[in-house]
Amino acid sequence: MKKKLLIFMALFLLALGLSGCSDNQKSVAQEANTTDTWNHIKKRGRVIIGLDDTFVPMGFRQKNGKLVGYDIDLAKAVFKQYGIKADFQPIDWNMKETELRNQTIDLIWNGYTITPARKKQLAFSRPYMANQQVLVTKTNENITSFKDMQNKILGVQTSSSGASLLDEHPTKLKNYIKHKTPVLYDSFNNALMDLDDKRIQGLLIDSVYVGYYISKEKDPASYRVTRGGFTGEDFAVGMRKGDKTLKRKIDNGLQHLANTGELQKINKKWFGNSDNSLIQPEK
Repeated sequence: MKKKLLIFMALFLLALGLSGCSDNQKSVAQEANTTDTWNHIKKRGRVIIGLDDTFVPMGFRQKNGKLVGYDIDLAKAVFKQYGIKADFQPIDWNMKETELRNQTIDLIWNGYTITPARKKQLAFSRPYMANQQVLVTKTNENITSFKDMQNKILGVQTSSSGASLLDEHPTKLKNYIKHKTPVLYDSFNNALMDLDDKRIQGLLIDSVYVGYYISKEKDPASYRVTRGGFTGEDFAVGMRKGDKTLKRKIDNGLQHLANTGELQKINKKWFGNSDNSLIQPEK
């Protein structure tokens, strides 16, 4: 009888702990959806931006360790208008929404694609750049269409928009690849190394990333980029739903940069004559 009582008490305490954990998660989510943190950010004098620091050319490390990139320049230029310093925090891309919800970071600003699933969890700034998921292969593999990936190994970044599209539209590419299952990577850097070493035969990747990457390679012609049936997508800044003032400040800041010509200078610096910007100067 005593043993049964101890077991009952243990189960009761476990259930109580799980209930408390669930209540805490609901509280954190509710706070993220209702709290406007602009005054706190302004008082602190800095905003913390989460990113994958291997995503060229949006945000990445140079050989000397310095963090550079299109989104780095853009975020700094936006918050400079408000006298706020932009601090950048490398994060596990697979945990980005959790980091944002738990207020470890204030923003996700790193070639972050707007998707229906993500819009359920957080808010987005206005879109600022067009992108598309493409298949990159080595030219000597003679892969010229998604169908040519039949029984071949495909790589994709974990929790990326490419991974989501692959699952949402399996008939476009996923059903062709070996075991109908891709190899998952934490970063595109590792995936591209495996592509070069023939461990995978294809990589589903952002056109913005691969276009810049190939342009910097010694032999750009050794890569082939194939555009399949995936529709275009837009990059925007991700934030908690409660941060309505922060959203307004970022949207206005981006438009101001377009009006003054600063946005065009940043675009030219990183993309040359290729213009994927979605924000035009006001007339």
